[in-house]
Amino acid sequence: MAELTQPEVVYSPASLRLWTTLSNWLGFFFQIFLSVLRALGHLPLLSSSSSSSSPHSFKPLPLVELSETDSLPAVEIATVSDSQVADERLPKLTVVLDLDETLVCAFETSSLPVVLRNQAIEAGLKWFELECVASDKESEGKPKINYVTVFERPGLDEFLKQISEFADLVLFTAGLEGYARPLVDRIDKDNRFSLRLYRPSTINTEYRDHVKDLSCLSKDPGRIVIVDNNPFSFLLQPMNGVPCVPFSVGQPHDMQLLDVLLPLLRHLSQQKDVRPVLHERFHMPAWFKKQGIPASGWP
Repeated sequence: MAELTQPEVVYSPASLRLWTTLSNWLGFFFQIFLSVLRALGHLPLLSSSSSSSSPHSFKPLPLVELSETDSLPAVEIATVSDSQVADERLPKLTVVLDLDETLVCAFETSSLPVVLRNQAIEAGLKWFELECVASDKESEGKPKINYVTVFERPGLDEFLKQISEFADLVLFTAGLEGYARPLVDRIDKDNRFSLRLYRPSTINTEYRDHVKDLSCLSKDPGRIVIVDNNPFSFLLQPMNGVPCVPFSVGQPHDMQLLDVLLPLLRHLSQQKDVRPVLHERFHMPAWFKKQGIPASGWP
C-alpha cells in the first residue's frame, strides 16, 4: 500500500515541450524510413529465385522440381561481371528450338476427335492441315501420304520474329523429315531458321535415344541454348538446356512463348556465358543425377 500513498509526479511545461519536440522528430525520421523502404521495394529483380511480382522478374518454368538438399555436381565455369560484358561485343546467341509440344502439337487427322478439334478452334488456337510423306510405302510401292492436323502454340509467329532479332534460330526435331519439313515450311514462311535438323541428326546414347548434340552447332558452348519439352534431348549439354512446359491442344490460353521463354532468352542473349544462369535456375545436372544418369556420362 506504500506506493499508493507516494506523491503524484507532476511534469513541468518545459519537460512537456521537450517530449513533444522529440516525438515530432521521431515521427519525421520514421516517415523518411518508410519512404526509403517503399522506393527499394520497386527495384526490378532479374533473379529467377525471387518471388517478386515485378514485370521484369521471370516466371519459373515448372518442369524441374528439386529439393534444396540435393547435392549438385561441381560446376567450374567462370562468371563474368556485367561491366565486363558491356565492354565486349558479344557474338550472336544461338537458340535451338524443338518442334513437337514445344512450338506446335500435331495429330493424325483421322485419329483426332472432332469434339476436341472444334473446341480448340473455338478457343482461338491457330491450326492448319498438312499432307506428309510417311516413312513406309503403300502396297504398290508408292509413298504413303499421312494427313495431319497441326495446332500452333499461342504467340508462335511473334515469338519467332522477336527471337530472330537478337539470335540465330535453329530448328532441331527428332521427327522425321517427311513430316517435319512441310510443317516447318508453314510456320516459318519468313525463313527465320538458319538451319533445320531432323531425326537423322540426333544420336543414341547409353541412357536415351534421339539426343540432340549441340557441339556441332556452335564453337562457343557459352553462347548456345536449347529449348525442349523433353529434357533428355539435351542430355549431352545439360548446362545449355531450357526445359519448357509441354504444349497440348487442351491449352488454348498457354502463353509460355511470349511471357516466359522470350524474356528469358532475351536475358541470356546479354550474357557472355549462358551456362551459369541456366544452372542456377534449373539445376539440370542434379535433375539428371536423380534420373540415374551420372555426370561421367556427359562430355
